[in-house]
Amino acid sequence: MFSGSIPALVTPFDADGRFVEHAYRELIEWQISEGSTALVPCGTTGEAATLTKDEQFAIVKICVEQVRGRVPVIAGAGSNDTRVAAANIAAAKEAGADAALMVPPYYNRPSQEGIFQHFAALAPTAGLPVVLYNVPARTVTDILPETLIRIVEAYPKVFVGVKDASGVLQRVSQHRAALGDGFCQLSGNDDLALAFNALGGVGCISVTANVAPRLCAEFQAAGTGPEAMALHDRLFALHTSLFTDASPGPVKYAMTKVRPGFPNALRLPMTWPGELSRAAVDAGLQRAGLTQ
Repeated sequence: MFSGSIPALVTPFDADGRFVEHAYRELIEWQISEGSTALVPCGTTGEAATLTKDEQFAIVKICVEQVRGRVPVIAGAGSNDTRVAAANIAAAKEAGADAALMVPPYYNRPSQEGIFQHFAALAPTAGLPVVLYNVPARTVTDILPETLIRIVEAYPKVFVGVKDASGVLQRVSQHRAALGDGFCQLSGNDDLALAFNALGGVGCISVTANVAPRLCAEFQAAGTGPEAMALHDRLFALHTSLFTDASPGPVKYAMTKVRPGFPNALRLPMTWPGELSRAAVDAGLQRAGLTQ
């Protein structure tokens, strides 16, 4: 259903914290023209945690309008409150999204049974396909393979894929052994995408693709052979640099280098990256051939 290079879009804000619609629409056009195969508005990289619900799904709607059906739109829609998560899926559908991206409940720290029951409660009314998003470093909640398999086997028409940012590569094989190649496995880590694909993954929901959409699309199209390795090596320093300070600070800084004039503000508590992080991003951009 989803594959290739899928940017988790940054959300442009002006100095007063207001959403800059024209910059967002221009970013979407650039992403599509450069070869991105789907778009994720209002995920973690899009600062969803500091958007109101009305803002979040208004932005999703703008993304859908600008895309005009050319690529799928996977809307960030997770919550640690099961009732809110259900309402978010409904709002994503109303906004026109093709799928929802859903983290397990964060902060609450439910058990594996609680994680299963959360998604089981969402399934009967979910009007969209759902891509599970496992990112334990942020949520402090890890969807273990046996739980993910249980969720998907119980509701295969709802839970169609995973964005796996656990960093545990063996899970690609575990998921594939139980669920087959029809279950869509997407890396949530740019720096592990080559290995992830070699084990059976089909793409990456990417931070780096905000900045280097064509290179990331070419990398995904290259498979796992020598061409893909060369592109991975070219992009690796950039991948790592974008997490040398709290994300999405470094990627917003990088955007100003590849798209001069792109709005660079972040909403608190996110802040502009420090000097060492900016230097690392500069070096990564240069290594990738995106700046002089």
